[in-house]
Amino acid sequence: MNAVRKLPWLALLLASLVLALGAAACGGDDGESDTGAAAGDTGGDTGTGGGDAGSGLKIGLVTDIGGLNDRGFNQLAYQGLQQAEDELGVEIRVLESKSDADYIPNLQTLADEGFDLIISVGFLMTEATAEAANAYPDTDFAIVDSAFDPAIPNAEGLLFKEQETGYLVGYLAGLVSKTGTVSSVGGQKIPPVDRFIAGFQKGATDAKPGTKTLNGYSQDFVDQAKCKEVALDQISRGSDVVFQVAGGCGLGALDAADQEGVWGIGVDADQAFLGPHILTSALKRVDVAVFKTIESLVNGEFAGGEVTTFGLAEDGVGLGETSPDAPADAVEQTKAQIEKIVAGEIQIPDTVGR
Repeated sequence: MNAVRKLPWLALLLASLVLALGAAACGGDDGESDTGAAAGDTGGDTGTGGGDAGSGLKIGLVTDIGGLNDRGFNQLAYQGLQQAEDELGVEIRVLESKSDADYIPNLQTLADEGFDLIISVGFLMTEATAEAANAYPDTDFAIVDSAFDPAIPNAEGLLFKEQETGYLVGYLAGLVSKTGTVSSVGGQKIPPVDRFIAGFQKGATDAKPGTKTLNGYSQDFVDQAKCKEVALDQISRGSDVVFQVAGGCGLGALDAADQEGVWGIGVDADQAFLGPHILTSALKRVDVAVFKTIESLVNGEFAGGEVTTFGLAEDGVGLGETSPDAPADAVEQTKAQIEKIVAGEIQIPDTVGR
């Protein structure tokens, strides 16, 4: 150290420049990488970010058929992956599934390339992920919205208490409805979708007893026209608040709400950007779950063979931005329910009876 202090000022300046250039050369590359063998490869960044705790770990993500541009579920998962790259320094890669036939090939591609953790996005990938986890016991897997029974030692299930955020948006819907009828448009009748809807129905009727709840399924998570058709039918039957629980397809339901001058409620991501007709959104923080799962791997605490659940208490679900046109008293009454839910004072069902 003493020798360095005695260097002439010019030598110190040159040394600093060399160090700066070297650091820049070793930093993360935000450009595109070479594409992989699978047709669904996004060609995303596979460099490392600003952190270094996860340096040397490779994390892969396989989307469901909604893709990264669904403005919700899959996009949130990708955001969590990018956060892990930036903050933990892990290497990442994303493969998009264009159909369910892509699930197994995409999972196999990442496993064959030596990825340490592979995350599947969505309940519909349950069987494919279980098959891959059993075939590659030395690779860790995690799946959003599902769990394994019997448990698989190298696979973790990531579940959410969708019924809690569903209750909040339903409560607000019940308070603002003028017709006394509100509705939900689901994609497919699968557990995570029905947890949202069960909470929504309970919240609406708790807020205003006697509220009528309509529910329908588009049987699709992509085609917006199908969800719009279901929503328009519900609106014709008196619904003046429409809750979409159908991913990208559900954007069609929100478009129907805008077209007919009624309230729409978004799902997963905050969809307030669509306009003031969006009353609020039922947030499902998939990004939080993905990041925390990767962080657990980096810290040597990956919960293989277990299930991790994210609710209001874990900041895994929440209430999105409310419309500037929403009644302030109704918003405040709704927010007051959060503490009660976390305290266990409100019992919310997680299945839909009709």
